[in-house]
Amino acid sequence: MADPYVGIMKGVMLGINPDARLVDISHGIQPGNIFEAGVVLKESYAYFPRGTVHVAVVDPGVGTSRRALVLLADGHFFVAPDNGLLWPIISKQPTNTLIHLTNPAFFLHPISNTFHGRDIFAPVAAHLALGASPFEMGNPIDDPIKLSIPLPMEHGQKLKGQVIRVDRFGNLITNIDVRTLTQYAASPLSNVTVTVGPMKIKGISSTYADVPTGKELALIGSSGFLEISVNQGRADRKIDPCGMVVGTSVWVDKTGA
Repeated sequence: MADPYVGIMKGVMLGINPDARLVDISHGIQPGNIFEAGVVLKESYAYFPRGTVHVAVVDPGVGTSRRALVLLADGHFFVAPDNGLLWPIISKQPTNTLIHLTNPAFFLHPISNTFHGRDIFAPVAAHLALGASPFEMGNPIDDPIKLSIPLPMEHGQKLKGQVIRVDRFGNLITNIDVRTLTQYAASPLSNVTVTVGPMKIKGISSTYADVPTGKELALIGSSGFLEISVNQGRADRKIDPCGMVVGTSVWVDKTGA
């Protein structure tokens, strides 16, 4: 990490709760990319024990009137700004409770206009981990900011999705989940053709090693979504030398054309 912000947040949490166990999910989110942060959080949280407190701070609106929230959903706590970051979880967990954080007793003072991660989100998370009730921290709300989540759709005889994230290995994670893919194909996945940018890939592989080194492939990744990869290479650079491929259309064709 090139700056002290994450370390400072950890210091605040440990100062309040010295016995806290801190686990990093990711600090590689593209700056300001709320959607990417929400997707990563949704993919990750279920692998932690129930009762875990998750802190997510991608906050372009820091210091403005946007609200700070704690979400109780699926047995977990989530502390984040109200900018859509929590919407991927809220939309999949309709039984939830949202609290607008307003009680300054749980904040660090003075509160900076540029670092609510340190002054609001980190101390709130530490207090929650100590057993503080979120209902002491503010009032329930039912109107969180929603995030537009792109869904795969059939266009004619083809299934259209898009790249929603690129991991650090250059793999392209799409919004086409395995259930949608198999329902669309209605036949062995070895028969479909996947097209993204200049890449046209026949069939869905099981592992990266199914193709030679440097060859493109499509497979179902660990999160259950279609991924486009290059064995021991970077799929993102195959489309754009700078790797700017989020939002690129992905076409799946069951006709083999």
